[in-house]
Amino acid sequence: MLGFVCFMCPGLFNALNGLGGAGQVDETTAANANVALYSCFAGMAFISGSIHNMIGSKMTLLIGTFGYTLYIASYLASNLHPLTKGIDNFSIAAGAILGICAGLLWTAQGSLMLAYPTESQKGRFIGIFWIVFNLGGVIGSAVAFGQANSVSNNTYIAFIVLTFIGTILSLFIANPNKIYRTDGTKVVPLRHPTWQAEITSLGLALWADPMILLLFPLFLASNWFYTWQFNDFNGALFSIRTRALNGMIYWASQMFGSIAIGTLLDWPRLHRRTRAVIGWVVLLVFVMVVHGWAYHYQKDYTRDSLIANPERIDFSTPGYAAYIWLYIFCGLLDSMWQTACYWFMGAMSNDPAKLAYFTGFYKSLQSAGAAGIWRVDAELLPYMNIFASTWALLLGGLFCAAPVLWIRIRDHTEMKDETL
Repeated sequence: MLGFVCFMCPGLFNALNGLGGAGQVDETTAANANVALYSCFAGMAFISGSIHNMIGSKMTLLIGTFGYTLYIASYLASNLHPLTKGIDNFSIAAGAILGICAGLLWTAQGSLMLAYPTESQKGRFIGIFWIVFNLGGVIGSAVAFGQANSVSNNTYIAFIVLTFIGTILSLFIANPNKIYRTDGTKVVPLRHPTWQAEITSLGLALWADPMILLLFPLFLASNWFYTWQFNDFNGALFSIRTRALNGMIYWASQMFGSIAIGTLLDWPRLHRRTRAVIGWVVLLVFVMVVHGWAYHYQKDYTRDSLIANPERIDFSTPGYAAYIWLYIFCGLLDSMWQTACYWFMGAMSNDPAKLAYFTGFYKSLQSAGAAGIWRVDAELLPYMNIFASTWALLLGGLFCAAPVLWIRIRDHTEMKDETL
């Protein structure tokens, strides 16, 4: 159920964003809207764990879904009234509102997804969620596929209706205090303390478990690469209909990546720390392979060269297959990176309240990085600079996280890690 809520809301947002410029011919407005979105997301996510623990998972999830409908509606308004003064500001404002809502949605999602499984099922649960969630990106991209020069009004309307259904669907999520895990243990009920206690606990989460700080560069990198992948590769090189096809294949590949690394991280024959180290090595190999491959293409085009030669690659263009295989590997890396981040956090606690803080930190850092790099892209920094920063940050995040996996992750979560 949680997967289907995210299928309808952030899944369709991903499909639209993955087209480059949210399906618009001019990508600048979408880039600026993403700056507003991720800036507000970063600020909200840092405190959303406290809000989640005050009002509960279900209400947090419900409020968090509203912004997606408004955001997509802003692009419909741009299509219907392209000459209206200030219409671009509507998209930017809608992005800011969505950032606030998304901070709440993803905190509730992370807390529930990591609290419900047993310790031996966390990778599987994350993988199942990621498959259902990414179906939104696959189907959304399939809907957009076939558009000639820009996404049609009917496509935006269909996305608006589906995201609103996602909001309604969140009403049917069960409350955590009614959930028993498959081994018969009860999920720790959420505490509803005072705001003062929640703010204190937010700082205590860092003080009591400082190893989480070493995961911050890993979190920062986790949305950074979207800018190069979506705008500076898919959006820069391909026609609109081919962007949609690429997006559909990208999100489909994520289903395989998430379940593969989730299964690896849950492999019962190995100690949990050993699984964590193997997962780290797999990520390192994929980062090097994907970006070494991508450099082969990136060195041959710049912003100026694309202006001088406006012809874009179509799926019927000879040599297209090599590009889409790279994009498939980008999708695999993305899903494995996100799944591993959640699994690392889930290996540190089983308590929904503490996990809400951790996922709040995760989404806050993730969004801060995304806001910065989308702004850089809107300022038209060279593609190669953005690509190099992406590669460097991914490597830096992995090496900073290595001590956490070896020192902090144990075969079983101890009682002192269950709560604050």
